[in-house]
Amino acid sequence: MSAEDQSAPAGHDVVVYDRGAAIERTDAFENPGLPPHRPRQTDLHPHKERRAERQVVGWFLASMLGSVLAIVAYIAVPIEPGNMTSVRFNNLFLGLAIALALLGVGIGGMHWARQLMSSHEVVEERHLSRGSEKSRARSVEIFQLGDQESGFSRRTLIRNTLIGAVALTPLPAIVLFRDLAPAQDAVEAISNTMWTAGERLALDPTGTPIRADQVTVGSAFHVIPESLADVGHDEGYLDQKALASVLLMRLPLDRLKEDPDRAGWSYDGIVAYSKICTHVGCPVALYEQQTHHLLCPCHQSTFDVTEHAKVIFGPAKRPLPQLPITVDADGFLVAQSDFTEPIGPSYWERLGHVDPEHIPASAAETEHRA
Repeated sequence: MSAEDQSAPAGHDVVVYDRGAAIERTDAFENPGLPPHRPRQTDLHPHKERRAERQVVGWFLASMLGSVLAIVAYIAVPIEPGNMTSVRFNNLFLGLAIALALLGVGIGGMHWARQLMSSHEVVEERHLSRGSEKSRARSVEIFQLGDQESGFSRRTLIRNTLIGAVALTPLPAIVLFRDLAPAQDAVEAISNTMWTAGERLALDPTGTPIRADQVTVGSAFHVIPESLADVGHDEGYLDQKALASVLLMRLPLDRLKEDPDRAGWSYDGIVAYSKICTHVGCPVALYEQQTHHLLCPCHQSTFDVTEHAKVIFGPAKRPLPQLPITVDADGFLVAQSDFTEPIGPSYWERLGHVDPEHIPASAAETEHRA
């Protein structure tokens, strides 16, 4: 027998519960409201307000000092090649100065917000992304009210020191990043490599010259100039190697689709292209023997070797620069000239840096020489 069928004792009311609810049903959560506002010491005592203002100004001035000291430390404590002590001292003083510059802005801003700006808590109801004209006008009023409460327009000393601190903070980064660039013009630095007329192609890293009959169909050789072995590491060996690195491949003659003006740039199906991708400069080192495609492993730019390494896929915007080659009297592969265009990633200035002296021999001259 159910509870509803049972009779209640005399003098007692029967409480009937809804079987479909395990808990008592209530309305939405009641807004508890905000706690009463507690004024700060700076709100009650004018002298403490002035002291807080001086502290904020002091932090902003410290930030400005740190930015200047970072530049001074970078110049006054230079890094000497091979001297690790100079590296440690440079990093130490530079790091301390930059930390002071950043902490000064951060601590000063937080101290300003906590001690001087309005501390009244408010509730903002959510609304659509674009309100009515009335609400937009009200937003302007609120912005102006926030400016008045923060004192940004009124506290000119804090405002000006904040602007000065923020303006000086990026200066150390500008000085440091600017000094990372080579002393030589960057465009000119990659417009010329060690390849010259008659320079033998050599295996990387052994430096052994390559004969034409050693290059078989489907093979790929990583190539450097033979004279690179005479360059010391303190003389820029790695930089010169990065500029002059070449991939050498041999294709069936019926697969080559050469432009008439480049017919003399290859030798008996052997072609050579810069190893540096024209997207962001990664090494193009993956060669597909069946398709004769070169693949850049960084961003999957793909180049078709049968058609002057033109781009067939990926973010690269121009073909790999081709190195004109031929053979010398001893049968070794040699360069006809340097690359006819700057190697590496594309940039807007490169079109004006094609050296007319790099134009290789014509096809007729190459055939006569061979």
